[in-house]
Formats: sequence, C-alpha cells, structure tokens
Amino acid sequence: MTVQVLDKSAVQAILPDRVPWGHKGDFGKILLLCGSVGYTGAAALAARAALRAGAGLIYLGVPQPIYPILAVKLDEPVVFPLPSRDGTLAEAAVPEILDRLAGCDACLAGPGLGRSAGVLAVMSAVLGHARCPVVVDADGINVLAAHKDILCERTGSTILTPHDGEFSRLAPEASGSRLAQTMTLAKALGAIILRKGHRTLITDGTAVYENRTGNPGMATGGSGDVLSGLLAALLGQGIDPLPAAACAAWIHGAAGDLCAAQLGQYGMTPTDMVEALPRLLK
Repeated sequence: MTVQVLDKSAVQAILPDRVPWGHKGDFGKILLLCGSVGYTGAAALAARAALRAGAGLIYLGVPQPIYPILAVKLDEPVVFPLPSRDGTLAEAAVPEILDRLAGCDACLAGPGLGRSAGVLAVMSAVLGHARCPVVVDADGINVLAAHKDILCERTGSTILTPHDGEFSRLAPEASGSRLAQTMTLAKALGAIILRKGHRTLITDGTAVYENRTGNPGMATGGSGDVLSGLLAALLGQGIDPLPAAACAAWIHGAAGDLCAAQLGQYGMTPTDMVEALPRLLK
C-alpha cells in the first residue's frame, strides 16, 4: 500500500479547467445544510468557501430563526429558511430538503447544525435519498456516531471529515496506527474519510493520500467549515470524490499557509483563509 503525498502539481492535475462557454449550471449546484441558533458563522463560512471555490449555484438551508441573519450576511448564495425546533432543524424540514436535493450535484450537511432528533432525521433522509456525493462534517458526524448503520446502508458516495475527537466518536474502539484506524473505518462504513489534523489523511480504505500543508494557526473555530464548503464546491464541479477530498485538504492547508506568511499564525482567521482560496484556484 502506497501513501501518495500531495503537492501542488498533483492537485493542479486534478482540478478541471473552467469551460470557456460554461454557465452557472455547468459549475455545480450544491446544497448546504448548516447552522443553528448561536452557530450562524459555520453556515456563513461554508457558503463563502464554496463560493470562492467556484461553485455555480449555492443553496443554503438554515433553521428559520437564523434565516434573517444569514440572508443579510450573504449576497451570492440562495439562503432559504427551514422548519426549526429549539433553534435546530426539525424533522418537518425533510420534505423541502429532499425536493431541493433532487436537482443538486453535491451536498454538505453538518456544520453548526447542533445535535437533536430533528438533525438526525435530516441526516438520515439526506443519506438515504441523495444520489449526489454528500459531505458529512461536524455535528452531522456527531449525530450519526451512534447510528452508523445509516452510513453503512448508503449506496452513494459519502465523505466524512472528522477531526480526531469526532473520529473517536465514530470509532471508539479503534486501535493501531492513525493510518490503520482511518483505513479500517473507511472500509467499515463504505465511505471516504478525510481525517483532519497534522498530516491529514484521506482514504477510501484502499488508496491513501497524505496532506502536509497547513499550520497551527488553522487550529481555530471555523477552519473546518471552510474545508467542508470548499470540498462541496469541488464535488459539485464534477471531481470524483476521493481526489476531490485530497484536493480540498491540500488547498485548505495551502490557504492557511498563505495566511500565516502574511498575517502570522496568531492573528489569522478562517475568513482570511476563505479570501486566500482564489490565489490557489487560478
């Protein structure tokens, strides 16, 4: 088994050219399900990252109580309210989500969603019905940790993006090296795992990429939301899930390195990383 260490040339070889005659429908229609009361930033960062990564159309579904905030914050994405209970998505949101999901090229679910019965119902419905690739991040991972059967039964492509804490919730009995643990979980779930951290690992259980870009200045709330929005945008543009996850990891880390060089690791923010993305996607 060979671990491919990512570099700029490998990433550039994967990224597609922008078709000169293309229109917004050619560059991916993506659905983002993010945010809850108190966590509007997660939704905004994921949507802005997807925008900066070239997504053609971005639909952002949020719980109704935070809709007015995000509708003012975000100009380009289509923000729409969904039924809510106690500040998080309610099970009543499922029909509209599935209706919108049917026409999308990729979906992201999880950043800032919170943990509730409604969020679990939404995650179950999305994974059970989505024909497009689905990125599961943050609270999407947390609510599924006790319901891994939902992940195992999915027939489409799923990309999980856990940090080590979230990984331990998915695989509390994991043993062996970090690489062995990650490959074993990917095989068990039939998913791609992008395990964040120092030397991020990306694997489908067979092929493995390792990313060495990034720095400790990225260890701050919101950084993962940028990564997941970026990844959803790349998937929406037609990149196959495993190389898309590898590209997203490298680009995300490289954006962090640009910010650290310009601003220092102490003062850089996830918003700075979003604004650095275009310099890596020329």
